[in-house]
Amino acid sequence: MMKRINALLMSPYGPAVTGAVVGILAPLLVWMGNPGNMGICVACFTRDIAGALGLHRAAVVQYLRPEIPGFVLGSFLSAVIFGEYRPRAGSSPVIRFFLGLFAMIGALIFLGCPWRAYLRLAGGDGNALAGIAGLLVGIFIGIVFLWKGFTLARSYPSPRSSGLFMPLVSVVLLVLLVLAPTFGEEGKSAVFFSSSGPGSQHAPLMAALAVGLLVGWLAQRSRFCTVGALRDLVMLRDGHLAKGVLAFIAAAFVTSLALGLFRPGFTGQPVAHTSQIWNFLGMVLSGLAFTLAGGCPGRQLIMSGEGDGDAAVFVLGMLVGAGIAHNFNLASSPAGATPFALGAFLTGMAFCLAVGFLMREKI
Repeated sequence: MMKRINALLMSPYGPAVTGAVVGILAPLLVWMGNPGNMGICVACFTRDIAGALGLHRAAVVQYLRPEIPGFVLGSFLSAVIFGEYRPRAGSSPVIRFFLGLFAMIGALIFLGCPWRAYLRLAGGDGNALAGIAGLLVGIFIGIVFLWKGFTLARSYPSPRSSGLFMPLVSVVLLVLLVLAPTFGEEGKSAVFFSSSGPGSQHAPLMAALAVGLLVGWLAQRSRFCTVGALRDLVMLRDGHLAKGVLAFIAAAFVTSLALGLFRPGFTGQPVAHTSQIWNFLGMVLSGLAFTLAGGCPGRQLIMSGEGDGDAAVFVLGMLVGAGIAHNFNLASSPAGATPFALGAFLTGMAFCLAVGFLMREKI
């Protein structure tokens, strides 16, 4: 049975199978308690983890989301079992860190990663259209750089133990979530949990962790990637990964309808704003950063579980970026973008464009 499932995931239908499963599970997580249209959002969940660890002080978005450790551990187990655990690193790690940082800032201007953009659309949020348009533009800019010879250089094999960093960190996060330890005579909590707002809304721990593990496993086997889908479609005329995105949206739409979660419109959407220019521009920045780094945030987590140290550095950049976005008032709210969004966007685009121009091999 396992061999048949693995063969299916590794076949041309693998990304579509993964996309359909994720599209079903994400609305189910909303039905079980996750924030609206946020059954799975790598950017938002990483932001919540940053808050839980005290990296930012936005009290309404602090929770150790178990889905994120689940992605990493599911990918790790899959890679080990199928002989694809290959630790590697050394491909421009500092640049990848800042790409992750600016990708997160762009996502928090929009209020969601590519996965959530599609889930918001499937849930009826019309504001997602501007975000998806911006994502496509950002990816296309990245594709132009790839056509011109952009590269972050190759990675190199590293000791097998080095690939254990992200799985071990994931285990620590789960332990902190379960134990919620306190320190000192005053019993000060080492972890912060929201008492209101999106951070206080979450599915049961075991259900969320199970979904994370399953999605990590499926995505590792099928190479599911929402950014790589368009990149491969444009550059290689290969719709293999794009089928996964289409299946993802379709399954999420049908499941949202079935669960009574589909609410079409632009106003009153959960954890969203109607400033369409910033929905667009935020995702232009994210789409470009993800493309230059080689994959969407979900794919970066999956690769970090496989032992890719460079992907792990990108994820850490996202974590720090979440802290910066909230501490410096760069992240949007349902009221819209902040006055500081323009400076953050211009800084991020300047960095990404400089990387795109400077990191080119002669072809």
